Amino acid sequence: MRTLIQNVHILTMKKYEKLFHGELLIENDRIAAIGKILPEDKVQISKIIDGKGMLAMPGLINAHQHTPMSLLKGFSDDCKLMEWLEHKMLPAEARMTPEDIYWGAKLAMAEMIKSGTTAFADMYVHMNEIAAAALETGMRASLTRGLVFMQNDGGKRLTEALDLIDRWHGKADGRITAMFGPHAPYTCPPEPLAEIIKLAADKDLPIHIHLAETVEEVVKIKTKYNCSPTAYLHNLGLFTEAHTLLAHGVHLTHDDIQLLRGMKGGISHNPVSNLKLGCGIAPVAALIEAGVTVGLGTDGSGSASTVDMFEGIKAAAWMQKMAAGDPSVFPAHQVLEMATAESAKLLRIDHETGTLEVGKKADLILVNMNKPHLQPVHNRESLLAYAVNGSDVDTTIVNGKLLMQGRELLTIDEEVLLHEAGIRARRIVDGL
Repeated sequence: MRTLIQNVHILTMKKYEKLFHGELLIENDRIAAIGKILPEDKVQISKIIDGKGMLAMPGLINAHQHTPMSLLKGFSDDCKLMEWLEHKMLPAEARMTPEDIYWGAKLAMAEMIKSGTTAFADMYVHMNEIAAAALETGMRASLTRGLVFMQNDGGKRLTEALDLIDRWHGKADGRITAMFGPHAPYTCPPEPLAEIIKLAADKDLPIHIHLAETVEEVVKIKTKYNCSPTAYLHNLGLFTEAHTLLAHGVHLTHDDIQLLRGMKGGISHNPVSNLKLGCGIAPVAALIEAGVTVGLGTDGSGSASTVDMFEGIKAAAWMQKMAAGDPSVFPAHQVLEMATAESAKLLRIDHETGTLEVGKKADLILVNMNKPHLQPVHNRESLLAYAVNGSDVDTTIVNGKLLMQGRELLTIDEEVLLHEAGIRARRIVDGL
């Protein structure tokens, strides 16, 4: 299968490579050529896509998500985080069946595909259902069974986490990978967390964990362990023993950031969720200055209300400019890099995706720039960062396969999906 995208502006997101106009050739699941494709390389083309008015760029990578929460979008807005969690989310989630999880995950994947996301990291329960949805939709996914160790469950959660790894890691032509997912410092005491860290190191698998999302978490850990959440994880050896994806990292001190220096992995910045829940502004500039990788995520739409990564790109840039009091910080290219190449590093898939390069997986999107709000064109990167919306994405390709073209989903029956999601969402929240 050879697909040629012609007459298109191309943003590779490679370091120091400027946007240019040319062609892109996909052979099976990989990028075969970029730039000016020679006539002899155009033989036996299976499909030609006219990229006139389009911009090709790497697919966006959502570094922190809870996909089934799409069924709870708009259900618990305008609440403080702990009220949102304890009085809204947890009771609703307790009523979700495995089938609900499947359809909720699929709803989030449809939204991601339609807004330009090609890969995501997910933490939830009933992960086999989420993996099945990823398999069917064609997305790239890093999946994590969330682990809470507040009560003795006889090892049930850990058994499910290991089953997910055995069953799905490396499957779906390599699109699906797995991580270990201890939920957060305040839900994981030292002994079980140390066991997870050792398992991750032994199996050479990453760890995905929430960190310092709220002031309440910082107070809890300080009261119980007389240290910060970051120091708590550092003292257990997490940052040296395993590649770690830290979600949020909002409330970090200077000392905390020093503990993160040299870590394997980095932080998923989730600006829309953090803003909407009033959690605060993460010290992204200080983290990057310390050499910590910072990618971009949305969090679940139960809190963020959207998994449109272009909204996250805008929010990330605006928050950091405001925090610094300087509009020159976090220019467009840097924030776009967070949503692509840097997020790929967090998921440990940067050898395969995150930039458009010959030999890498063909994970890319075409953005339709021929719209009133994207004209005139002075600087395409600025338009991508500050003006483009997810609905401007025309085409989404993962592993060389078209998941959407002309705004039409090709791997999901959208009418059936919306019907199922509506019925299930109403049943879950009815009476709560």
